[in-house]
Formats: sequence, structure tokens, C-alpha cells
Amino acid sequence: MKAVFKSGGKQYIVSVGDVVYLEKLANKEGDKVVFSEVLMLDSKVGNPYVSGAKVEGKVLKHGKQKKIRVYKYKQKSRSNRLTQGHRQPYTKVEITKIG
Repeated sequence: MKAVFKSGGKQYIVSVGDVVYLEKLANKEGDKVVFSEVLMLDSKVGNPYVSGAKVEGKVLKHGKQKKIRVYKYKQKSRSNRLTQGHRQPYTKVEITKIG
């Protein structure tokens, strides 16, 4: 059974047992998390959400992704050169139940 759900402004397609990296959630490690904004369940499509459907998961860990470098540069002006780093926080979730 597959489902498409929405979390953090993004859509994810999952099945039971999948491990998904989501935008950081407020839940603690080991907690159960329920996603009620299910857009599609197998071939059943909702408008906009499938009524009564939910995806349950278990929070495995929180962390930060690999660092990326952001360069800002404006031509012909030496004062506007800027280098920044960014690490996006994430939550690792294992999908336990779809229903």
C-alpha cells in the first residue's frame, strides 16, 4: 500500500517500512507522529485530502544535513563578496502504518 502525504510544504510518496527525511518536526526521538494530510491512498485520490486517511510513523533521529556554501557576488564592486554556509535541519522518520 502506498500513500502520498504532505509535511513541511512538501509531498512524499511512502509505503510501510520506508525511512523518510523530513523538514524538522517538534516531536522527540522515539515518539509516534501522525500525518493526517494524505493526498492519495493507493489509487484513491482526495479533493484535496483523503477523508479519514492517516500515515503513522516513528521519529528515529534529528540532525543536520551536509553543509553547503552560498556565494553572493556583485560584479565590479569589491565590497559585496559574501560567503555563507548553511546546514538544513531534518527529522528521520520510519513509516509504521498507513490507513
